[in-house]
Amino acid sequence: MSNNVVVVGLGRFGGAVAQSLSLLGHEVLAIEEDLALVQSWSDRLTHVVQADASNIDALRRLGVADFQHAVVGIGNDVEASVLTVLALSEMGVPDIWAKAISSNHGKILEKTGAHHVVYPEAAMGERVAHLVTGKMIDFIEFDDDFAIVKTRPPREALGKTLGESQLRTRHGVTVVGVKRPQEDFTYAKPGTLVVEGDLLIISGPTQKVERFAALP
Repeated sequence: MSNNVVVVGLGRFGGAVAQSLSLLGHEVLAIEEDLALVQSWSDRLTHVVQADASNIDALRRLGVADFQHAVVGIGNDVEASVLTVLALSEMGVPDIWAKAISSNHGKILEKTGAHHVVYPEAAMGERVAHLVTGKMIDFIEFDDDFAIVKTRPPREALGKTLGESQLRTRHGVTVVGVKRPQEDFTYAKPGTLVVEGDLLIISGPTQKVERFAALP
């Protein structure tokens, strides 16, 4: 059952997670209390049921205890979100992910049994802010102040190999790879030449990566 996931709540977040998991080939059981949402998703997901997921007896009848992973996508109804996580935890589901709409909501979810708490709105807002204000094409930040960025190379790197431009020494970032239009991704080496139109995959401390991406 390691590839089977129960997704509770078919709002924008839960629906997107359920559909993506299904497309990736995982067996998905989607649980939603709103009949209209159940009907709208019934032709896109294999298993969609109407039930109150905060009711542990309802979850048991659906066989949720046999699932290895659960995603609680309930956001606006904090009470239902917390009670659902608590029910899943009491059933012994070993891997529980839950959406939170605030830091206090997230703390409660952690205390009631969520193994992973995600803040999709906050994370997307921060990511968009980075993309809007610089040359970044994509931005991923990790919890330990470390980020990976796809960006256009600064002028100082153009026409030089990575060994010649010494970007790591000068800016404290690591060039992981280079992507040239219509060519395959290549891992960075000292002899890799950077030219106009290339995209660089950069990693390093978040502030240094941000400063590097802002270079002209």
